[in-house]
Amino acid sequence: MSDRYPIAGLPTPDPTYDADRVVAIQLEALATNDDPFTNAGIGVAYNFASPANRRATGPFDRFRQMVHNPRYAPMIDHVEATTGPVERDGNDAAQRVTLTGPDGRTVTYVFELSRRRRGELDEHWLTDSVVRE
Repeated sequence: MSDRYPIAGLPTPDPTYDADRVVAIQLEALATNDDPFTNAGIGVAYNFASPANRRATGPFDRFRQMVHNPRYAPMIDHVEATTGPVERDGNDAAQRVTLTGPDGRTVTYVFELSRRRRGELDEHWLTDSVVRE
C-alpha cells in the first residue's frame, strides 16, 4: 500500500457522518482487517485519522506497525465490539469501546474525535487519538 492519503478503495470521511458512525466504520473494518486486502481495516482507520493524528503516527507503514503492536493489536480481527454513548462537547467527542478478541480477552479503548479544522476536512468527524484504558 502506498503512503498516499486517503488510501484508495476504502471508506473515507464524509461530513454527513456523525462521531459514532465514524467509530463504527473503523470498528467494522478492523474486525475484518484483511478484507478486501491485507491491512485494509487499518487503512480505513488511517483514512479516518485526523491530519494531526496522521502527522504524529504516519506515514501508513508506521501507522500499520503501531496498530500491530501489543497496545492496539486487540483491535485487529476482534469478534465483538461494545460501544458506550458518544460524549460530545461542541466540536469534540469521545466514545468508549470494549473489544473482545478471538482469544476471549477484552480491552477497552477511548476514541477521541473532533470536527473543527482548517481545510477540506473541516466539519468531518475524525479520530484524533485512541487511548487504551
